[in-house]
Amino acid sequence: MKLRLIVLLALLGLAMSEVFQHQITKIKSARRRMREQGTWKDHLARKELKRLYKQQHPKTFATVSQNVNDWEDMEYVGNITIGTPGQPFAIILDTGSSNLWVPDVTCGSGGGDCNTDSGCNQQGIVCELLCDDPNCCSGAKSAFSRVFRKRSGKVACTGKHLFNSSLSSTYQQNGQSWEIEYGSGSASGFLGVDTVSFGAAGTQQLVVPKTTFGQATDIADVFAQDPAIDGILGLAFTSLAVDNVIPPFINAVNQQLVDQPIFTVYLEERGDIDNTPGGVFTYGGLDTKNCGPVIAYQPLSSATYFQFSIQSIGVGSFSSNAGWDVISDTGTSFIGGPQDVISAIGQAVGATYDDQEGAYFIDCNANPGPVTITIGGKQYQLPKKNTVTDAGQGQCFWDFFPFDFGGFGPSWILGDPFIRSYCNVYDVGQQRIGFTTVTASGK
Repeated sequence: MKLRLIVLLALLGLAMSEVFQHQITKIKSARRRMREQGTWKDHLARKELKRLYKQQHPKTFATVSQNVNDWEDMEYVGNITIGTPGQPFAIILDTGSSNLWVPDVTCGSGGGDCNTDSGCNQQGIVCELLCDDPNCCSGAKSAFSRVFRKRSGKVACTGKHLFNSSLSSTYQQNGQSWEIEYGSGSASGFLGVDTVSFGAAGTQQLVVPKTTFGQATDIADVFAQDPAIDGILGLAFTSLAVDNVIPPFINAVNQQLVDQPIFTVYLEERGDIDNTPGGVFTYGGLDTKNCGPVIAYQPLSSATYFQFSIQSIGVGSFSSNAGWDVISDTGTSFIGGPQDVISAIGQAVGATYDDQEGAYFIDCNANPGPVTITIGGKQYQLPKKNTVTDAGQGQCFWDFFPFDFGGFGPSWILGDPFIRSYCNVYDVGQQRIGFTTVTASGK
């Protein structure tokens, strides 16, 4: 009888720990949509002015900064549910941050930034520059306000899925406030605890009870203007999380809900086709359908982001073996690096930088050689199909950008062009990252 009980308990343990696959969807990026609408340059100018103001007034802003995050080029979203029964949300699955937040049902109803110390207590045009709610600013609105067409917090949440805690039988109050400043905007609100399920309702979900998440009461324009995105789900380590909140996947590992403390990311290369299947996140194991055997693992140099070292990068006539710390970031759609290196790479392939657009452009018919990145003595090549993408209006982006972390941290961000070329295996347990080829069945 005792032996039978031990076997039964072992079988129950196996049943509780599984491998889960999470389908994601490719969407049109905010940059492409704003370029089509003719609002991109205005958005970029306001963003730059806001950045400069914050540099000059650092004591005004008490928010925690997530420097590597910038969502304007994001093209992949996944579905999750929160609560019991599950309430659906479309989120960015982001290895470059560690917090989960979605808009709350109270989003925009509390006066927005008027009640926070984020610069809305300033006067005149400065207030208009910093505040997403123009009603916070006294006096007549300037031409600046009309040009940038800023919106109130209430409008910002219109059209989003909103979390309603009163509809969930598993919700637990927390109430602690939080605020995060990303590269392209901020979000703030309060914390709650509930069941978070990776994947859409009706699919095989990774169900993670007692997960702490952010209920956003205010979101910035960059999120508000993107109808396809409700919030962010960070997949990096707890040490990077605002308020030391345990990230949902780390929580799943701690509760032994997955076979292995790893997840694999496969991003499908679909060109300029939108609203189609865009890849798979596999939690608890390797993706054996879309990804081949692991080529190599690289130890992390910092278990905050998924940060590791590369030895060199080169393309065409240019090569540099200076060596840098980099991160693998599903939340960044381009590859970012030091200004001098990115400039040299652009020159080598014939790409030109447009200051007003904030991007490199390249002839769509150009045939640049593959970009070669050396990691742990092994070479990884990024072909044209993953580094030259459609920008609309008959133009093409060269998918690199100058990046300055501004202190200690990674020098490069290896975003989607790298992850589309090689499946990335994020090993939380052994604090390492692995790379595999994308198999023919995954094309």
